[in-house]
Amino acid sequence: MRIEHLHQRLADLGAKPVHVQRMLRAWTHALPLDAGPSRRGPALPAGVVAALPALEAELAGLARVHAEHPGEDGSARLLVQLGDRQTVESVLLPRDGLCVSSQVGCAVGCVFCMTGRDGLLRQVGSAEIVAQVVLARARRPVKKVVFMGMGEPAHNLDNVLEAIQLLGSEGGIGHKNLVFSTVGDPRVFERLPEGPVKPALALSLHTSRANLRAELLPKAPPMTPEEIVERGEAYARATGYPIQYQWTLLDGINDTPEELDGIVRLLSGKYAIMNMIPYNTIPDLPYRRPAWEKAADIARQLHRRGILTKLRNSAGQDVDGGCGQLRARAIAGEAPIRVIKRQRS
Repeated sequence: MRIEHLHQRLADLGAKPVHVQRMLRAWTHALPLDAGPSRRGPALPAGVVAALPALEAELAGLARVHAEHPGEDGSARLLVQLGDRQTVESVLLPRDGLCVSSQVGCAVGCVFCMTGRDGLLRQVGSAEIVAQVVLARARRPVKKVVFMGMGEPAHNLDNVLEAIQLLGSEGGIGHKNLVFSTVGDPRVFERLPEGPVKPALALSLHTSRANLRAELLPKAPPMTPEEIVERGEAYARATGYPIQYQWTLLDGINDTPEELDGIVRLLSGKYAIMNMIPYNTIPDLPYRRPAWEKAADIARQLHRRGILTKLRNSAGQDVDGGCGQLRARAIAGEAPIRVIKRQRS
């Protein structure tokens, strides 16, 4: 189901725009569709009231929690089952955040990522995306939503933007707290500025070298790192939100002095934040995460050279290393792996 289909369903039942707005606000906040005393708005039409049980059951069936795995950091990975029994992952993040998935699988084929190994299975509808937020809000407050789960949001642009518009209006989430994450796609830079809700933008860079980027992200649009940063900077200046550049640290591959020079060359003077994320090791892939001390030193070096850098750990690492692993283990009938992490001084 797409949100536009829900709009039409309610209109066919006699709902006027004010009723639709009220019901969507209730749904996105994990409340009954008829929530709120009647004095706060007009009474719902009789046709809508009669259809409420079926509507609520249908919305509840869009996404259900198949499994929940709490992390030691206050996060929780959710394996979410959609109406056709396909599964995606959502992550409840510390400090009222949520990471949602926009596709079942992914077509970008990043060589270090579990999600894309089977390719794209199907798109996640806009209502299914919002349903992930509803599931999370039934458990805890959600004030920030990042589109960094399974899938490439640029490859499901209509559904993702439709979900963003609803979450940034009736959903009550601040526009800069809706974060659209992409490997970089010309359509993103064209479409995001057009809507009434303009999300923050996170761009997956991973390297400053075009040839290495083509190896790591073999099916990403053929944009060079320079082109991505140029388009990102224009969006940052237009919206007033800094671009969040994502850099997955791969030991011995993109954590070299040459890459640090490349980052400084690309981002000096830019309205940007560099998020360094040590790789979540996947057992049967050849890539490894660098030592934490090395990652911390990289962040310090970039800071000294004028690049605002944050060293981040992916939420819930002690449950399943990276996005897509929880789903893969469920399909294989395996239990999630809990990693015992060495304490850092």
